[in-house]
Amino acid sequence: MSDKISKEERFGRSDSTLHERFEFRTINKNEADEVSDIEQICFPPNEACTPKRMHERVEAAGDIFLVAYDKQSKRIAGFVNGIATDCDDLKDEFFTDASLHKKDGKNIMICGVSVLPEYRGQGLAREMISVYCKRECENNRERLVLTCEPDKIKMYKKFGFTDRGESDSAWGGVIWHQMDIQLNP
Repeated sequence: MSDKISKEERFGRSDSTLHERFEFRTINKNEADEVSDIEQICFPPNEACTPKRMHERVEAAGDIFLVAYDKQSKRIAGFVNGIATDCDDLKDEFFTDASLHKKDGKNIMICGVSVLPEYRGQGLAREMISVYCKRECENNRERLVLTCEPDKIKMYKKFGFTDRGESDSAWGGVIWHQMDIQLNP
């Protein structure tokens, strides 16, 4: 009997209904405007990535983006983005300097998880995180790290993340909690 736990057991089984409606894939470079618009809808101005910086992030770290493309409406419903690095903690610079992306970095610093309001409450964020974890596990990443406001801790715990307490990040003038999930322990 093997002690290895499957990715499905660690990161959740895929929701086949969501996979019928959505294509979960890496972003295309020509979708930078669309994800920038989604970012502006999903985050307040003090936290949202500017359109210029989002374009830079897509250009530098497009391989780290995961979009949920709605096959019916022919648009992106949500996305996860970040940068790869060998750092262990999320720093504010990761939000503003896409050149810090290290393609073969051992960890992913998630800069945002965004789902358009009309798609919320359907399990889309959970499925994006599950797909993202499986993909980055296959890419031999060690951890995913994110920061969230206290009211989102419970949600991310349900996704498998561990709360590491208050973060040193002061991005947008907000108090954040750093959370992570082990991919390849």
